[in-house]
Amino acid sequence: MSTTASAPLHIDTTPTAPIPFLRLVRVEWRKMIDTRGGRWLLAITAALVLLAFGLTLLVVGLDDAVVSAGVFAQVMAVPLSLLLPVLAILIVTSEWSQRTTMVTFAFEPHRLRVVLAKLVAVVCLALVTLVLALALGALGTVVGAEMIGGEPIWDLGWNDVAWLTGLQLVYLVMGFALALLFLNTPSTVAVYYVASLLLPYMVWGILFSLFDWAQTLLPFLDITYAVTPFQTGNDVMGQPVDTGFLEVLQLLSALTIWVFGPLVLGTLRVLRSEVK
Repeated sequence: MSTTASAPLHIDTTPTAPIPFLRLVRVEWRKMIDTRGGRWLLAITAALVLLAFGLTLLVVGLDDAVVSAGVFAQVMAVPLSLLLPVLAILIVTSEWSQRTTMVTFAFEPHRLRVVLAKLVAVVCLALVTLVLALALGALGTVVGAEMIGGEPIWDLGWNDVAWLTGLQLVYLVMGFALALLFLNTPSTVAVYYVASLLLPYMVWGILFSLFDWAQTLLPFLDITYAVTPFQTGNDVMGQPVDTGFLEVLQLLSALTIWVFGPLVLGTLRVLRSEVK
C-alpha cells in the first residue's frame, strides 16, 4: 500500500492595501442614488422643486409680486428638506433590513470607515442638490423680474447661504444619525418626521405661545427654536432676541439631542452589532 504525498498547504499572509476611502465614498454614493428607491426619491424631489419654481413664477405673473432671491432660495429649499433626508436614512437602514451588511463589512472590516463614507456621501448629496436649488432660484429671480418689468432683487447674502446650507446639512445628518441609532427604516422615518415637522409646527408653537415654561424649555429641545435667533435675530414668534451664551447653550443642547447624541450612540451600535 502506498500513499501519495500532498503538497504542503500554503497560506498567503502578505498584507493587502486597504480600500481607498474615496472608493468607499463612491460605492456608498451609488448605493444611495443608484437604486430603484433612490431614483424615485430623487425624481419626486426634482418634480417638487420644479413645481415650487413654477408656482412661484405663477404668483409673480398673476399678482405682479416682487420675489427676491432670498425668498426664491427659501422656496427651493423646502422640497429638498422634505424628501432628501429619507435618502440619508435609507443609506443606512436598507443594508440592515436587506442583510447586505455582511457583504459590506466583509470587503471593509473597519466599520467606522464605512460609517464615515456613508456620512460623506450624504453631505455631498446635500451640497450638490443645494447648489442646484440655488442656481434655479437665481434663474427664477431673473425670470420673475423680467415678467414684471423690474430689476431682480439680490438680497441673498453669504450669511443667508451659509445658514441655509448649514440647516440642510443638520437635518440630513439628523436623519442619518437616527438611522444609525434605530437601524430600521419605518421607525427612523417616523421619528424623523415627528421631530422635524410634526412637533415644531403643530405642537411646540401652541405651547410656546401659551406657556412661559415652554418659551424657556423648547429652545433647549428643538433645533428650529434654537437656531432661529441666530438666523433671523428674532425668536419663532417674531420677538427680537439678543444672542448670547444662553442661546449658544440652547443650540448646543438641541443639536446634542437630535444630531450629536444619536450620531455617537448609533455609530457605537453599528460597531458592536452582530451582523446576521
